[in-house]
Amino acid sequence: MSRHSHPLQPVIYRDTESGLDINDFSDAAHHVVKQLDAAGYAAYVVGGSVRDSLLGLHPKDFDVATNATPDQIKHVFGRQCQIIGRRFLLAHVYHNRHMIEVATFRAPHHEGSHGQTSDHGMITRDNVWGRIDQDALRRDFSINALYYQPLTGEILDFADGMKDVRAKKLRMIGDAAVRYREDPVRMLRALRFAAKLGFSLEKGTAAPIRSLAYLLGSISHHRLYDESLKLFSCGHLDVLLPGLQFSGLLSQLFPHIRESGHLPALVTLAARNTDERLRQGKTVNPAFFYAVLLWELQQNILQQRLDAGEPLLAAYQQAAIQALGQQYQRTAIPKHASQTVREIWEMQPRLQRPKSRQVPELMASPRFRAAFDFLLLREMTGDKNTNGMAVWWEEYQTAHDDHREQMLRQLDRPASSKRKPGKKQPAHAAAPAAPAAPESGEA
Repeated sequence: MSRHSHPLQPVIYRDTESGLDINDFSDAAHHVVKQLDAAGYAAYVVGGSVRDSLLGLHPKDFDVATNATPDQIKHVFGRQCQIIGRRFLLAHVYHNRHMIEVATFRAPHHEGSHGQTSDHGMITRDNVWGRIDQDALRRDFSINALYYQPLTGEILDFADGMKDVRAKKLRMIGDAAVRYREDPVRMLRALRFAAKLGFSLEKGTAAPIRSLAYLLGSISHHRLYDESLKLFSCGHLDVLLPGLQFSGLLSQLFPHIRESGHLPALVTLAARNTDERLRQGKTVNPAFFYAVLLWELQQNILQQRLDAGEPLLAAYQQAAIQALGQQYQRTAIPKHASQTVREIWEMQPRLQRPKSRQVPELMASPRFRAAFDFLLLREMTGDKNTNGMAVWWEEYQTAHDDHREQMLRQLDRPASSKRKPGKKQPAHAAAPAAPAAPESGEA
């Protein structure tokens, strides 16, 4: 803790006068603050939950900040507490099956021996304890630097966060370029929060992003995969993706996607459908969206292999392996997710030109629904290679047994004698269903 700086005084708001809904905050969050307070420590609910309550968004996750060190937090909560992390030590406190993340107030990383930075200015270790005002100025955005004390009903604002909440403005605390160098993922967070909350990016916050986008290359591909899931599940991909593309961040995550021009129609439509599912409170499958984003890359590799004379199914398999292998260098897609992506892709030629005897087997596949939805998206965006079969599969799934038999017989007829697919679109063509949630969990 520095002895050479004077504490910054906050603007104090009352919860009942600020628009914050005290009923938004969980019993577990109250319990953690109350126990730390009873033990003689300062404790506040902080960050996104305070921001979201002020915006009427009803938060679900709660973080607490305190002047107690991790060891002291452990002493207060005993077996209810688990200390995690190395780069950034945190305490997870469990109460009535709910987990509250508790962090010790941080000081600037250069003020102690437990802070480290890389040659590029990126923070690699951040365990320098400090005061609440120092902690506030260490946070990324002003709207995330509001500290709520539910026992007193006070909101402490050290960085004009309340003004920015009311103005719907996202502003980086401090010099944005320096803060992005400390942690380049903040650039992704800036665009994600702006899209999710409907905020505008303050000029100084937005200006450095395009020139510093390359810094994402220094971030672990495992961390970037986790960040990609947050992007997919933000609920506003239709706004977020063009912003990521224009800023140069999308090409850092997915190098095959151009930095200018229109996004592939398949990506745009899948983004809208994903957002709609989230608005309806449904789950989304991150592997499905990865299949969409990487489809163009896989198709380019596939064409190269076909031009070299490789058989279709073998080319599909190898193109999938190659595309996923290239992407793994940027975002470490786990094995279970990459397997789902491969199965969706590899079912496409079989769904496009099925034999009648293959239909029951294809429909019994656990990936049928995802693969069919992918086929439907392709057909809706004008992909001629689907042969109109998305309409056929839609009709087959809802047909009675006699009609199904007739449809199967038509499949095996010579091409010249088959009934041409009708122009009638499936009932839900305006918004095809997204695949069911993956067995491994959602984004």
